[in-house]
Amino acid sequence: MHGGGFLKIFIIIAAISLLMDWYVFSGLRTFVNDWSSALWRRAILYGYLVISIGVILAFLLGIGSLRKAQGMTPYHEYMLSLFLTLFITKLFFIIVLSVADLGRLVAGTVNYFRKSHAANGNFIPARRKFVSELAIVISAVPFTGLIYAMIKGKYDYRVHRETVYFEELPEAFDGFTITQISDIHSGSFDDVDAVKRGIDLAQSQRSDLFVFTGDLVNNAAWEIEKYIPHFSSLRAPYGQFSILGNHDYGDYIEWNSEAEKAANLDKLKQHHQELGYRLLLDENVELEKDGQKISLIGVQNWGRGFVKIGDLDKALQGVDKNAFKILLSHDPTHWEEKVRYHDNDIHLTLSGHTHGAQFGVETPGFRWSPVQYRYLDWAGWANQGNRYLYVNRGFGFLAFSGRLGIWPEITVITLKKKIA
Repeated sequence: MHGGGFLKIFIIIAAISLLMDWYVFSGLRTFVNDWSSALWRRAILYGYLVISIGVILAFLLGIGSLRKAQGMTPYHEYMLSLFLTLFITKLFFIIVLSVADLGRLVAGTVNYFRKSHAANGNFIPARRKFVSELAIVISAVPFTGLIYAMIKGKYDYRVHRETVYFEELPEAFDGFTITQISDIHSGSFDDVDAVKRGIDLAQSQRSDLFVFTGDLVNNAAWEIEKYIPHFSSLRAPYGQFSILGNHDYGDYIEWNSEAEKAANLDKLKQHHQELGYRLLLDENVELEKDGQKISLIGVQNWGRGFVKIGDLDKALQGVDKNAFKILLSHDPTHWEEKVRYHDNDIHLTLSGHTHGAQFGVETPGFRWSPVQYRYLDWAGWANQGNRYLYVNRGFGFLAFSGRLGIWPEITVITLKKKIA
């Protein structure tokens, strides 16, 4: 869909938000109706309208200023996030209010047929203040959560320590550790110091190997340049390796020419080198420890519904079929559709891409995120026989400038030799 089509959709959404304001205003009026101070009543009611309409206008102005040659900046993402936060808050308020109003309508209808409606002729009983109070309390929950997600949650880095066992693992690599981060999306960052804290946390794991599984930028190579001095501090004894993700190809903004787009990708590849990362483009390397070896394989992006240029067969060329193999592949649908069925046994695949939708619930025994309706494997482990997939939840964020429940992740995987 072209940019004008998206703008029309956003205008329609903004119009719906304005209609919601009318209903929310009526609920707030019930809440303040018995206040003795007319000044405070007006301050609450019209203060709400000023804030809500102001956010809607800022959102529309932000979308209107979006340049297709640049994509979303932190400012655009922040405006979108504020709009979504208020929109979802209003939605919760309206749900509570509408359920109660539906009850009033039913009660009014019953009373009418019983000929017992109020003497003053009102068909529907008056809305109780308690309903508006309840709506405010319930809607405050998503509002508070989403504001926290924008202010703190998006930089609330968590270390996930995982151990996985393989019979085929060479003995020398028993206890070998891998730190993985994914989906940096440097074009979305708005706090250098917070990002550096996450990088320092990753480096402090002191793993044997560091891998990055794609989406260094949102769109353009220049987005990472500010952060190269920081991410280049990530070092491991057995090296730092990386791959490309779907956003790294510059497919989501407009370029003046194909040559300009190609030059951007070349520059991005150069930045991987400046970071000290060995970028694997459908190729493999051997890691040796105490005379024993494992194969590390990296493919370009291959994803269902996204760019499909990764060539697994090419990446496997020269790899001993009996070797222990670790694959870096950005999109977990590659594992789902290709890797787990491949005739060459790939023991461990490391992916990212989904971000876990940056929103969800993860507790012992229960996990939910809206992304699960799009991806079979969206966070953590999956396996088929002795072939394992780990999906990193992402280091950065995109579009929604926040994270709630699905926190930014640094993964530390320990490989262990399984005794047959």
